[in-house]
Amino acid sequence: MTIHQAIASPGCGCDSQDMLHALISIDEALTRIAGNVAPAGRTEALSLDHAFGRILAQPVRSRSMAPAFDNAAMDGYAIATSALTGAGPWVLPVVARVPAGQAVTTPVAGAVAARIFTGAPIPNGADAVVMQEDVLRDGDVIHLSHRPEPGLNVRRAGSDMYKGATVLDKGRRLGPREIAACAAAGAGILRVRRRLRVALLVTGDEVRRAGGAREEAQIWDVNTPMLTAGLAAADVDVVASAHGADNLAGLVRELGDMAAQADLVITTGGISVGEEDHVKPAVMALGGETLFSGVAIKPGKPVSVGRIGKAHWLGLPGNPVSTFVTWQVFGLALIRALSGAGPAPTRRHVVTAGPIRRKPGRCELRPATLAGFDGHGREIVSFEDATHSARVGLLSPADGLMFLPADVESLPAGALVEFQPFCQS
Repeated sequence: MTIHQAIASPGCGCDSQDMLHALISIDEALTRIAGNVAPAGRTEALSLDHAFGRILAQPVRSRSMAPAFDNAAMDGYAIATSALTGAGPWVLPVVARVPAGQAVTTPVAGAVAARIFTGAPIPNGADAVVMQEDVLRDGDVIHLSHRPEPGLNVRRAGSDMYKGATVLDKGRRLGPREIAACAAAGAGILRVRRRLRVALLVTGDEVRRAGGAREEAQIWDVNTPMLTAGLAAADVDVVASAHGADNLAGLVRELGDMAAQADLVITTGGISVGEEDHVKPAVMALGGETLFSGVAIKPGKPVSVGRIGKAHWLGLPGNPVSTFVTWQVFGLALIRALSGAGPAPTRRHVVTAGPIRRKPGRCELRPATLAGFDGHGREIVSFEDATHSARVGLLSPADGLMFLPADVESLPAGALVEFQPFCQS
């Protein structure tokens, strides 16, 4: 059986290394996001037909009982079980026909039956529905050979929802199941959060549009289409997307423009400390501030979160695998916090298919593939021998990220590690 409790080592051990004193742990970074980022923007009222994918801003409560009345669970005959005297069989005249959607006017009084259809209201006096396959119809009578139990095939009023019951709490994303619950509760208009406005700035003079012409020493742009797809799955409005030049003045101008129109500005690349890394200086030049900058994680150590004016800022590394990993761990957590969505999916424990040797120092998040179950019913993951921050081809077969604690140099096959499945939003 898969275990869902967290490993009892704070931050996967990421913050236990003296050499990493300037970095914070993964869990500390997530705690800072949760504690400092509030839902952004206004709310709006939407009809149920247009609310798919949105985040509830208010709880949904049932407007009436569901079902609103006792009704038949299947086609058959409504009877009063107390009227079946003796050992049977019984012959009952059919005194009424009750289709779904019509009020019933004829009661079932005594040893009689009413023809009834699925969803139709139960006539007064009846307390069971015998399905049509269990009776013999002969003209205007039925022959019944077995005594049904009271309540057979009857859906009782309020058995699904009672009036005023909280059907969904705020913060729930409205998928098909949630939409169904809202409809059953009679909630035709929902109060939801406005979609987040997100701006994306991908840096790097060497980057060119995927599939387009490129010169020697240039590379195709992976981050723009990858993050654009991730943002589409997260159900946000991308209000701007640009390729930023690797110079301070240009980045200041572009970041300032984006921050003025977005709730969240996402950048990729340019957040390390090299001579060509201008994103953080540009953020600071705009009067920005950081919630954190640098996490004891591999890959993606420079990942940063802060603000530029009223907009939040997420600074992702430039190498595509690092970008994807940090987007999964921190980007989606930031999106959830800003949209008022519920907490992130919990990590779970899995066991390793093979042994692991690695350089300790930072918590390593390695793409891993679910590979069945061991003899104890625990999930097994397979993985590459190392994490490669630019080898994008290794992402598509993977199902999620396994967490290798910072202070661990080797693990045997069958070791228990944390696993976080890839998430769309």
